[in-house]
Amino acid sequence: MSNYMLGIWGLVLLVVLILMGMRIGLAMAVVGFFGGWYMRGFPTALGYVVNTPFATCNSESLSVIPLFTLMGVICAYAGISQDLYAACYKFVGDKKGGLAIATEIACGFFSAICGSATAMTASLGKICLTEMDKYKYKRTLTCGSIAAGGTQGILIPPSVGLMLYAINAGVGVGKMFIAGILPGIILCVCYSLVVVAVCAIDPEAGPRGPSYTLKEKLAATPTVLPVLCIFFVVLGGILFGWFSATEGAAVGTFASFILMTLRGKLNLQNVVGALKDTISTTAMIFMIMIGANIFGNFLSATGFTQAISTICVNAQVDRFWILFSCLMIYVIIGLFVDSLPLIVLLTPIFVPVIDILGYDRIWFGILMAMVMQLGLITPPVGMCVFVIGGIAKDTPLPEIFKGVAPFIVGLVVALVIVMLFPGLATWLPSIMRYGM
Repeated sequence: MSNYMLGIWGLVLLVVLILMGMRIGLAMAVVGFFGGWYMRGFPTALGYVVNTPFATCNSESLSVIPLFTLMGVICAYAGISQDLYAACYKFVGDKKGGLAIATEIACGFFSAICGSATAMTASLGKICLTEMDKYKYKRTLTCGSIAAGGTQGILIPPSVGLMLYAINAGVGVGKMFIAGILPGIILCVCYSLVVVAVCAIDPEAGPRGPSYTLKEKLAATPTVLPVLCIFFVVLGGILFGWFSATEGAAVGTFASFILMTLRGKLNLQNVVGALKDTISTTAMIFMIMIGANIFGNFLSATGFTQAISTICVNAQVDRFWILFSCLMIYVIIGLFVDSLPLIVLLTPIFVPVIDILGYDRIWFGILMAMVMQLGLITPPVGMCVFVIGGIAKDTPLPEIFKGVAPFIVGLVVALVIVMLFPGLATWLPSIMRYGM
């Protein structure tokens, strides 16, 4: 058996282990270990397992992961999600589908401080579901809008997915964060327009909510200001070169502690809970990265990555179709594998291809993140859908997937816009004062 074919069988075995229910990080480590043993002997394979964990975690750039995770978790424990949603629906809730539009806007704001799509879906889901039920929204629109809105967490910075891509692609984390701002806004607008379209077709799907006076709307505005302040201080500081992404994460975490204190939520229970959630999430991410690096050592030894690059160079087709094929691979595998391990696994394979094709790594990273969002709301994995299913227990999963379907169209439209106009992802990073 050729080394190249051994790499293919390694990928097949990895998928089988994941579908059997093995944890993804462990599955990658197991396949990488036994593959390395088969190719280069037991001592080399043991070296993979012994040295890779330290080599993976002993990187200053990785400190952004626990820091930004802690920042988002603290803000969630501070209870700002309720205020964000309340402020948004006071402005648009009296329109048809207004509460669903408010959900998309609130998700966009909350994404600016929470880098996890599933955490954001769970946090806002309980609030939004209750409010939309109160005004007789159809569950398809209710659950669909919440699940789709939650996916914004993987695109709008500080996104864990963008962090992992930046680290594995050799791109500055700060640049990837800045690149996600305009595409994130476009996606939020597309989702909101989907709500408008759904309510135009079926007015009963999203009845009008309560109407508020201008005074009441203005009174709700200050509740959004703390989130905007943290967002602009952190990302503005990175954009203008005041500090690096890691320093920005530290500043944001400190600011979130201040916010928790001002809101009267700083107590032992919340602090311990926030630290536990952060440790759990960080450990999961690091385990995925360690497993991916062990598997990556084996895959590199087979020459699989180099073979893929060679095939792309020699392919007699337009480079766009090769790019499209790469994104479709993300879509297909993303139907079965969660987004974070998929980013870590495929980035080292596809980045050399993107370089050969002459595309920008940052732009490709944004496209990749948007494609990953499809996996969060499509079966059979659809993590955001399953989170909503756990909250709306009386709504069958097929109904939720039906409600998500129009938002998939909105996501594809946003993806096409960013694909046609790469400057939407590359302009802001290009004017950064420092390439961090």
